[in-house]
Amino acid sequence: MKVAIVCGTVYGSAEEVARHAAALLRAAGHETLVNPRLMLPDLLAFEPQAILAVTSTTGMGELPDNLMPLYSALRDRLPGELRGLPGGVIALGDASYGDTFCAGGEQMRELFAEMGVTEVQDMLRLDGSESVTPETDAEPWMEAFIKHLG
Repeated sequence: MKVAIVCGTVYGSAEEVARHAAALLRAAGHETLVNPRLMLPDLLAFEPQAILAVTSTTGMGELPDNLMPLYSALRDRLPGELRGLPGGVIALGDASYGDTFCAGGEQMRELFAEMGVTEVQDMLRLDGSESVTPETDAEPWMEAFIKHLG
């Protein structure tokens, strides 16, 4: 299965998680596309059969700047070509920020729902104040995600 991984990153942690997720998917026999500068034409040219978002949260609960062009392009095309695809979201945040904890992930989750992407399991929230190895912490969630893909 062809799995596109969209990544919103500020300091690199979300990109590390995305690249690790891609390695796990490839080890399970899936083809992956992961690029923190991914643009809509490249995403559509890949013809994904599933989509995974891995994003941190910045500022007052916003998506990282590198993800905003793709996010906006996808919003402009609602519901778009990804309708019906299985998908999921891994969100990185810091619980000490309270209400904005993993808000970037929530934005991607809402966008996926509006696009008609089928969430195959609940969003994973990784708390940066508790973990120094988010890519490893995401492994059990990724194993379940891979099983949902078949």
